[in-house]
Amino acid sequence: MHQFINELEKHEGKEVTLKGWVYNARFGANHAFIEMRDGTGFAPCVVAKDDVGETLFETAKKLTRESSFAIKGTVSKDDRAKGGYEIIASNIEIYNYAKDYPIKVNEAEHGVRHLADRRHLWLRSKRQWAIMRVRNEIIMGIHEFFQKEGFLQMDSPIFTGNAAEGTTDLFGTDFFGDPAYLAQTGQLYGEAMCMAQGKIYTFGPTFRAEKSDTPRHLAEFWMIEPEMAFYTNEMNMDLIEKFTRHVVNRCLANCKNELEILERDISRLETVNQDYPRVPYTEAIQILRGEKDVNGKNAIQVQKDDLAAAQQGIEEKTKDIAEREKAIKGGMKKGARKFNEAKILSLRSEIATLEEACRNIPKWIESAQNFKHGEDFGNSDETVLTRVFDAPVMVYNWPTKIKAFYMKEVEGNPDYVKGVDLLAPDGYGEVVGGSERETDIDVLVQKIKDHNLPMEPFEWYLDLRRFGSVPHSGFGLGLERMVRWICGIHHLRETIPFPRRYGRLLP
Repeated sequence: MHQFINELEKHEGKEVTLKGWVYNARFGANHAFIEMRDGTGFAPCVVAKDDVGETLFETAKKLTRESSFAIKGTVSKDDRAKGGYEIIASNIEIYNYAKDYPIKVNEAEHGVRHLADRRHLWLRSKRQWAIMRVRNEIIMGIHEFFQKEGFLQMDSPIFTGNAAEGTTDLFGTDFFGDPAYLAQTGQLYGEAMCMAQGKIYTFGPTFRAEKSDTPRHLAEFWMIEPEMAFYTNEMNMDLIEKFTRHVVNRCLANCKNELEILERDISRLETVNQDYPRVPYTEAIQILRGEKDVNGKNAIQVQKDDLAAAQQGIEEKTKDIAEREKAIKGGMKKGARKFNEAKILSLRSEIATLEEACRNIPKWIESAQNFKHGEDFGNSDETVLTRVFDAPVMVYNWPTKIKAFYMKEVEGNPDYVKGVDLLAPDGYGEVVGGSERETDIDVLVQKIKDHNLPMEPFEWYLDLRRFGSVPHSGFGLGLERMVRWICGIHHLRETIPFPRRYGRLLP
């Protein structure tokens, strides 16, 4: 029986056996320093020639990145080590020598295509390891929240005979001779299930066939969709706030190491503990255009300040790189040189991010100033809007024409529906979309016609209004968007083990 890295504190001063892979290694004349990973964490292992003998020491020196091995040794407290412990080896056993592993410890040295083509290996990298563990914590938090709130998990079908969000982004297939589609959402079925159970949530894969290759789009992703009988949209918004706060706080409590690896500014996540501002769509437009300030902040001016800060950051980091390169040319010890070379790579990556901001911000400002009433928010609009708030923002009461047919009209104003989008701060955009559902069957029938949807496939859905209809609401959370927000990462391709998106089906 072997032990695991995440339990080393229980074995301080004792002998253990660990089994895993080489994450990184460096070798001296009499010592080998190996960073092992075993799936639960990372631990430094010191193999000294005097402790293991020359034969085993030479064996250890042959270890390459991602070679698999077992190591026996004593757990020693070391505050300098990540995790606080290291292994002083007494024996080592090799399972497999990896040859020419194609991913370097510093991922920045590779292009995105190189890493995406090797996703099956990229998952082993420390950053990807951390993201997947945060994803798991989010999933556990989702189930914990809804189960404690008295919700029942139920499953909606993946094959459907009708569209829910529109007909232009469906994956079609043949279902024993009948046309069928991969589900865009489980929401319509969720409505049926909540009429039986009161409060339910679905959690499963959904699909969109949009030919969109942006950091915010996947063709296959996971959705969490609660549906609640006798809920108004105000109650819906209360639940969204309570739910997202619970999940984020669980990650803050249980993923400290992972968020540190990801260099996530946790103070930005702690903003969930403030009340979420709730802003009607019409007011949100005024804020977006810079016509209305929020707590003394003007959306346009904030963006101009961000642009100036990015330009200054580029100057400072460029100067830092020049000084480090000069110092390296002047001569320094190997360890110091490697440290500075890694720092230069990191600074160049940071400069690239700032340069992208310098290209984008002027476009965002122009888009915001020219935003027209009745349009949906784009990524840049959401970014500009959320910059003036210091918490996630709920935008509600949306124009009817840009929202789904099932959303309930605002009383006395059919040009708007009781929809709500939750926008995450710092440019992470919409993570939740929901609404109160339309209960008037005549209105619903007309909406189906207005959206050019066939009536027959929706007859079962209309039955929900014919037999015991009640006010009800629900929302959908895109799991990968939640992962992106909490981890603070740029692209959704890193939020799911094997992303399926436009142009990417393998590995």
